[in-house]
Amino acid sequence: MNKKNKKRNSLSILSIAGVSSYKKKKNEKYMNNNQIKHFKKILETWKKQLNPDKKDLYYMSKKSSNFPDPIDRAVQEEEFSLELRKRDRENKLIRKINNTLKKIQNKNFGYCSTCDVEIGIKRLEARPTAHLCIDCQTLEEIRDKQMLG
Repeated sequence: MNKKNKKRNSLSILSIAGVSSYKKKKNEKYMNNNQIKHFKKILETWKKQLNPDKKDLYYMSKKSSNFPDPIDRAVQEEEFSLELRKRDRENKLIRKINNTLKKIQNKNFGYCSTCDVEIGIKRLEARPTAHLCIDCQTLEEIRDKQMLG
């Protein structure tokens, strides 16, 4: 894999939004207007790309057929099930994006919701909906593992 493809794959959210990685200037204040615009563009473009089309659900219901063959019927049910799970994940992600856009509007985007430390530009570019710094995220994952066994 060449360097160009590797960079594009690792920055897929950025490429979806048509932006490149943010280049922080020397002595630049964290979460200034330029950085906020950068992340707002990423989030809004991502949301537009994910926005599920309600017509597709209508089409799915009209497309359903009562196949006499149980294998054909099972394949169709599995396809519908996969599509519904995909849409559910997209809807959850859209809610996260909306919550993140509200954080931008309320001017508390980019800071950990637990300890108020800067999350960091690179982490936010990798995961724009992140609400925890890497340390708090690690602690949360450890707690989750301990709770689940």
